[in-house]
Amino acid sequence: MSTKTILIADDSATMRAMLVSVVESLGDYHIVEASSGFEALRLLPRGQVDLILTDINMPDINGLELISYLRKNPNYKDIPVFIISTEGSAKDIEKGKQLGADEYVVKPFSPAALQLLINQYLFKHE
Repeated sequence: MSTKTILIADDSATMRAMLVSVVESLGDYHIVEASSGFEALRLLPRGQVDLILTDINMPDINGLELISYLRKNPNYKDIPVFIISTEGSAKDIEKGKQLGADEYVVKPFSPAALQLLINQYLFKHE
């Protein structure tokens, strides 16, 4: 089984570090970090990505624009995407899901709950 790759896009270095810690405690994953939506798009063609965790509020290209791009691109449309954001209103969650987010996790979140979601998506086809 090849190592799964998770792309984490968040402009907060602290949040990226926390998400890396959550993912690393699950096991052997390759983690790619991006500090903006633009950087995430720049990194995508460099290798297989199995899951994307993205914030909404980022400079350049925000998380919603990132998801919109991914869902329109045949190379990336099937990659599961989780929004992880402080924007937690029903309207925000609905908009994220309508654009194509697979999951919407509101900060602060339970690391164990996020780990469960990650495992569900990464191993549901095996």
